[in-house]
Amino acid sequence: MKARLFTDGGARGNPGPAAYGFVIEASDGTVLAAEGEAIGIATNNVAEYSALIAGLERAVELGLDELEVVSDSELLVKQMTGEYRVKNEALQELNAAASRIARRLGRVSYTAVRREHNELADRLVNEALDAAG
Repeated sequence: MKARLFTDGGARGNPGPAAYGFVIEASDGTVLAAEGEAIGIATNNVAEYSALIAGLERAVELGLDELEVVSDSELLVKQMTGEYRVKNEALQELNAAASRIARRLGRVSYTAVRREHNELADRLVNEALDAAG
C-alpha cells in the first residue's frame, strides 16, 4: 500500500522542551495514523528525526510498502537522501536508525515542503508541547 508520512519536530528554545508529530495518510487522503509526543529537552533537529523514526516505525507496523516522507526540515530530507553529510554525532545515530527502518518498507522517498504545507503534523507537535507544560 502506498502512503504519505508527514513529519514535524520542534523545540521551544534550541535545545529546549521538544516534541514530534507525524501523520500517515493513505493515497486517498484517509488518515491511517497520527501521533504527537513530547520527548523532553532536545534540539529541533533531534525532534525532526524523532518524528521520522516514529512515523517510519508505525508505517512498518501498518504493513506499508511504499512511502513518501514529507517534511518541512530541508536538513533532514537532504541528509536522508544523501545530498548532505551528517556531521553531528547525535544525528548520525538517528539517521542510521531511520535508514534501517526505511529499508524494511520497500520504497521510501523524501520531499521537503514549506511549513504551511505540513499543518497537521505541526499542530500535533505544538499540542504535545502544550500538554507537557
